[in-house]
Amino acid sequence: MTFKLSFKLVDVTKGSGDAIRKKKKTHRMAKANRAFAHFH
Repeated sequence: MTFKLSFKLVDVTKGSGDAIRKKKKTHRMAKANRAFAHFH
């Protein structure tokens, strides 16, 4: 458990890892949705 947590913390400081990837994906999707929001 401690090793997993330490690896996750290292990934976050490097800017990689699952959480960062998910955050970037969510921001990309939100940006794309904003671009098409004016059509409605």
